[in-house]
Amino acid sequence: MNPQSEPSSDQFSGRLGLIFATIGAAIGTGNIWRFPRMVGANGGGSFLVPWLIFLFLWSVPLIIAEFALGKRSRTGTVGTFRIFAGPKFAWMGLWTAWISTAIGFYYAVVTGWCINYFQTAIRGGLTQEVDTTDVWNNFLQEPSQVIFFQIIAILITMAAIWKGAKAIEKANVYLMSSLFVLLFTALFLAFVMDFEDGTLDGFVFMFSIQPEYLLEPETWINGLSQSAWSCSAGMGMAITYSVYMRKDEDTTLNAATMCLANNSISIIAGLTVMMAVFAVVEDPLSAVGGGSSAITFLVLPEVFAKAPGGPAVQLLMVTIFFLALSFAALTSMISTVELCVRNFVDHGVDRSKAVGFTSAAIFLFGLPSAAIWIMVDDSTGVAFPQFLEVQDHIWGYGLMFSGLFIAYSIWKYGWSRYRSWQNENDLEGFDMGDYVENGVSAFRDDFVNTGDNDWWIGRWWDAIMYIGFPAMFAVLMLSYFGDLLANVHDPWDPTNPHGISIILLFWGVTAIIFVSLNKYVLINRMIPTTDSPWPLYVLTGDYELEPRPVYRNVPEGAEAPIDMLPGGDDPFVVGAGESLPESFVDEYGEKRSHTMASVDAILNE
Repeated sequence: MNPQSEPSSDQFSGRLGLIFATIGAAIGTGNIWRFPRMVGANGGGSFLVPWLIFLFLWSVPLIIAEFALGKRSRTGTVGTFRIFAGPKFAWMGLWTAWISTAIGFYYAVVTGWCINYFQTAIRGGLTQEVDTTDVWNNFLQEPSQVIFFQIIAILITMAAIWKGAKAIEKANVYLMSSLFVLLFTALFLAFVMDFEDGTLDGFVFMFSIQPEYLLEPETWINGLSQSAWSCSAGMGMAITYSVYMRKDEDTTLNAATMCLANNSISIIAGLTVMMAVFAVVEDPLSAVGGGSSAITFLVLPEVFAKAPGGPAVQLLMVTIFFLALSFAALTSMISTVELCVRNFVDHGVDRSKAVGFTSAAIFLFGLPSAAIWIMVDDSTGVAFPQFLEVQDHIWGYGLMFSGLFIAYSIWKYGWSRYRSWQNENDLEGFDMGDYVENGVSAFRDDFVNTGDNDWWIGRWWDAIMYIGFPAMFAVLMLSYFGDLLANVHDPWDPTNPHGISIILLFWGVTAIIFVSLNKYVLINRMIPTTDSPWPLYVLTGDYELEPRPVYRNVPEGAEAPIDMLPGGDDPFVVGAGESLPESFVDEYGEKRSHTMASVDAILNE
C-alpha cells in the first residue's frame, strides 16, 4: 500500500489499552527471575530501599521524557531523534532501535525457554522424581528443540502486532490480565507454603531491612541497574507506544502508572519466589543467589515440586509460574518487535512487510544464541548458553546510552529555546538564571506540562534530567567497568567474551556504522544514476541523494505541531496520508524532482 494513502488514525482505543501495552513492555522475565535474585543477594528489604529511590530518580523521569517525545513526534525512535535533536542525530534513534532489537534476538530464545518449560510442566515433566539439571541440560544441548520454541515465540509475537495498535492493545490486555491472575494465584499458594510451619520467613526476609547492606555500594548499584532495566526506561518502548496515544492522554500519570505497576509485579513475583524457597529449601539464600537460569529453571521447579498439598497443587504451582513467565516474556517481545516495525513503517514500508522482515531478522540473528557456544560448567555440571550471555553482556549496558541520548535531546531543546529567547529579547552573553528559567524548563513547559495533563511536574524533573541523570549514568558505567577490571581475568583480552575490549569493540563499530549511515540511509536515499545493481552503484558512486521521507502517525485531532523543533522545518517529515513535496534543493543548490513524490502522483491519478 502507498504509505501516504494509509489512515492516520492508528491509535489505542483509550487509556486502559495504553496502560496495558506499556506495562506489558516494561514487565518481562527480569521482574520474575532477576528481581528475586537481587533481593536475595542484597539483604532482602535492604535492596528495596535503593530500588524504590531509583524508581523515582531514574525510571519515572526517563519514561516521562519518552512519552513526551513520542507523543509530539508521532514517530518511532529514528524519526523522534530526527525531529527533536535534528537530522544529524537521527542515528541516535537507530542506536536505540538496534539495541532493543539486538536484545530481542536472544530474548526470543529466552521466551522459547519459558514456553517449553510451561509445556513440560503441564505434561508432568517437572515432578519430584525429575532431575532438573538433566531436564535443563538435555533441552539446552538440543538445538532443534530450542529453535522450535524460539519460532513459536516469534510467531505468537507476529500475530499480536500484525494489525497495528488495536491488535497490540488487545494482545496486551489479554496477556497482562492473565498474568495478574496467575501471579496472584501463585502468591496465595506460596503464602500457604511459607506459613506451613507457622512462620512467614520468606515474607519477613523480603521486607526486613538489614542496615549493613545499605552501607555497601554494591546494593545501591544493583538497585539502580534493576530499576533502569526493569521499567524499560530508555529502550524507546514508551516512545513507540506513545505514537498511538490519544491527544488527551496524561503523560505524567501514564508514566507513573506504568512504572508503579511494573514494580508492583516485581514485588508480587519476589514474594512468591521468596516464600516458596524459604518454605522448602534448607539454605534459601544460597538457592536464590545463583545465576538467573539456575534459580528459574533449576531451583524453582524443585521448590514447587515440594509444595504441600500433594501432586495436584505441585503441578498447579509449577504450571502457573511458567505460564506467567511465558506471558511476561511475550509482552516484552511484542514491544521489542513493534519498536523496530514502527521505524520501518515511519519510512514508508508496509506494516505486514515490516513485521515479516523484522521477525525473520530476529529469528536468523537469534540462531547463534539458540544453538552456538553451549557450554557446561565444570564445577556444577550445568549447561549455559555462552553466546547468549555474551550478547546480554554487550547490549544490556549499551541500553544505557539510549537513555543518555534521550537526555541529550532534552538538553539541546532547552539550549535552543534559551538562545531563541535571547534573540527575541535582544540579549547577548550567558546568564545562568535566565538559562534555568527559559532554557532548562523549556522541554517540561512545552511538552510535559500541557493542557492535556492533569498531573504537572515541577523543577525537580529538570534537576534530575540535567544533573541527576548524567551523574547516575556515570556511576553506573564506572561501577560496571570497575567490576569487570576487578573480577574478570585479563579483561582487556579481545578474545575474552566477558572482558572490556569486546564490549567496547562492538559499541564502537556499531556507533561508527550508524553515524556513517545517517546521511546516506536515515535522512536521505541513494538513487542510482546508472543501471548498475545494488551494491555496485554504491561502490562506484553512481548515485544521487534525495531526502528520505518520514511519515508521522498523527491521529485525527491530536494536533502535534513540530515547527519549533530542530527537525520540524523539514518538508519531508509529513503526516501519513499527506503528500510529499514534488521537488527539493540538493546539496549543490540545484532544484530536483523527488522520485517518491513522482511515483505517488502517478499512483494517485
